[in-house]
Amino acid sequence: MELAPLSVENEGIDFDVGSGDEEEEAAGAAIESEDYNDDEEEFGYDSGERRDLLLSGLDQNHEPYEGMEFESEEAARIFYNSYARRVGFSTRVSVYHRSRRDGSIICRQVVCSRQGFRQARDRERCISNKRQRADTRVGCKAMIMVKKQDSGRWVVSRLIKEHNHELVPPDKVHRLRSHRHVSGPARSLIDTLKAAGIGPSGVMSVLIRESGGINNVGFTTVDCRNYMSGSRQRTRVSGVQQVVDELKRMRADNSSFFYAVEGENENSKRNVFWADADSRMNYNYFGDTVTIDTTYRSNRYRVPFAPFTGLNHHGQPVLFGCALILNESEASYIWLFQTWLTAMSGKHPVSITTDQDRIIRAAVAHAFPKVRHRFCKWSIFREAEEKLAHVHQSRPTFEADFRKCVNTSETASEFDYSWESLLKRYDLVGNEWLQSMYCVRQQWVPLYLRDTFFGETTVTQGSDTINSFFDGYVNASTAMQVLIKQYEKAVASRHEKEVKADYDTMNTTPVLKTPSPMEKQAASLFTRKIFMKFQEELVETLAITATKLDDTGTVATYRVVKFGEDHKSYTVLFHIFETIASCSCQMFEFSGIICRHILAVFRVTNVLTLPSHYALKRWTRNAKSGISVDERAIDLPGNSGDSSAVRFNNLRQEAIKFVEEGSRSVPLYNVAMDALREAGKKVAAAKTQGPVITWAGDMANGSASDVQSSESDQLSSEVFPVPSNGKKNLDWGKFRAHQKILLNCGGEKDKKILELLNEVQSANQRCEVYRAKLFSLLKDMEEQKLKLSIKAQSVRVSLKE
Repeated sequence: MELAPLSVENEGIDFDVGSGDEEEEAAGAAIESEDYNDDEEEFGYDSGERRDLLLSGLDQNHEPYEGMEFESEEAARIFYNSYARRVGFSTRVSVYHRSRRDGSIICRQVVCSRQGFRQARDRERCISNKRQRADTRVGCKAMIMVKKQDSGRWVVSRLIKEHNHELVPPDKVHRLRSHRHVSGPARSLIDTLKAAGIGPSGVMSVLIRESGGINNVGFTTVDCRNYMSGSRQRTRVSGVQQVVDELKRMRADNSSFFYAVEGENENSKRNVFWADADSRMNYNYFGDTVTIDTTYRSNRYRVPFAPFTGLNHHGQPVLFGCALILNESEASYIWLFQTWLTAMSGKHPVSITTDQDRIIRAAVAHAFPKVRHRFCKWSIFREAEEKLAHVHQSRPTFEADFRKCVNTSETASEFDYSWESLLKRYDLVGNEWLQSMYCVRQQWVPLYLRDTFFGETTVTQGSDTINSFFDGYVNASTAMQVLIKQYEKAVASRHEKEVKADYDTMNTTPVLKTPSPMEKQAASLFTRKIFMKFQEELVETLAITATKLDDTGTVATYRVVKFGEDHKSYTVLFHIFETIASCSCQMFEFSGIICRHILAVFRVTNVLTLPSHYALKRWTRNAKSGISVDERAIDLPGNSGDSSAVRFNNLRQEAIKFVEEGSRSVPLYNVAMDALREAGKKVAAAKTQGPVITWAGDMANGSASDVQSSESDQLSSEVFPVPSNGKKNLDWGKFRAHQKILLNCGGEKDKKILELLNEVQSANQRCEVYRAKLFSLLKDMEEQKLKLSIKAQSVRVSLKE
């Protein structure tokens, strides 16, 4: 197979599609070409773009090597570009391969921007252009190739470090195309100065003065002028309408699909939000922690695309909705968050992770006042590269020391000591940006966040990496016109990965590493990935000692230490009768997975099976089974349904969940059938009585022609008050108080109304009692199912012993 490579005349990043002969043997691999875009401004890396996706454990110099692993393809590109900046060359994307199965990229090659040679047709095009460009290609062989493994990680399969040209010195490297980037703070300043009537040259003068030199600005005057041109925004506005049209089509195909558009004027900057039925259902199961990914703001995405994501029971990214953000005002973000809450039935998460932008912080505080708000740590590390560029360039060890200070501190005093030492070592005492970060340390340093659930498997991992649900599908070069298509591909691919993880969990038996009954029990409870994390913690207890320090009879205090690390101890409080323990590491509070320290205490206290309260359903095999009952959603004003489509959709979803649960066993089937028959009778009765109640409501407004006396009108308005929301409610207390008066003064029609209303009142009371009992029954069923499954497993283990 031979495909002519695509190429351009500049040093910007382009997508070269080669033959890739060495990759043809990869399973399911295929080569496809992407639509080529010759907009130089849209290609290139940010100087600080997602560098925090790098794996932990790299040496402080971050030298690439074959076999090096990354979390994602984009992380590999970011790392290589960062390495290129230190060495003194520019990079661009070259050959890539796509999977035949799902179309995602499975192999990527990033090369020196001076790789290859211009083809004849390209040279002719350069000559014909009025502005001729120099030929920068000299056939340099330097490159890195990464392949996607079955585990989902990317590995360096080939690396060439040698260049056949001179490298750029540090004081000029900022002019290379892949290292030029108009950052988020710079954009805000440019917008402000532009609004004041200042041109590109004047703006650059201000930026140079504010940054302490042109080397620290991060981009050129041409970049500034291109940003100020506004062409991208005009393209976005027209593209948004195409997206809205696609969303309308998807809503017509599926009544459970939700979308909303801010504002009425099609020519204005409008924000758009949408969530499909799966996203809304997944939120019921996994909506305890949410990440709002707004990295488009700092990564120069062509599309201002912001997904709402979380983690499913396999620890995989799961989608809760998507947004296009053209208006970045505080009011627009508040609209977005409130709209998202409406789509999720008003259910607030436990925690939320966002960028630390001031406007986003204010909007989150307004929309989620009781939700724990965390700043995304990788965005802070990225900003540190911009704010402390001179330190990163002159002191290569700073980054590793900075990360160590943030990630490994386990107490406030330890963090304060490490922070002060860091500032002194690198002469940063008094740095305003670091001081501002220290003031908000409770919202991004891991040790201050360990008491809240964020669903991550380690405390120190924090948010070093972003949960990129759309990795490989939406990136800086994705156009608005193909966004929905890429969105659908990503959703389908993620669904397949979840199905595969479900299959692997249900059809493979993990290898047990200990004779512990608790390990065998956990293997049957948790999904495969979560069990492996639990197993890791359990195995570590073999090298841990737990020493009792105090015992009150109900609560015992233990000092837990790893062998050979006496200087580093943890405290576990164990409530003996409830078998509830709390550890100073707070891993269970943070990740929902029990820590090795508590397991060590269980071992010395002969707790052989895992207590049910340490098996969070969201991490189990049955995380998506059963009925998700949310009583809070029932009371929401909008949940009664303002249209027949909404009412139909709500009823259908509830019925499907009810049917799924009722079909699991004969007793549940009988209960479900009785409930459905009873509900059918009530609906039929309500249909019959509906017109009577409506007529009574009209009477309350004085519109019934049969009501003649003002006394009767006054009495009716007391019995049927109209609340502030405009809906008429029956006040049954007043109704009973005035019942005799109305019977005496009213005619036959009034008496008939009262008789019917008596029946309605009785039916309403029975319905409320029945509904309360039904909710209680369903909740008890779910709790009992989980407890019984754990007890059954414990009994089976005991019998075998």
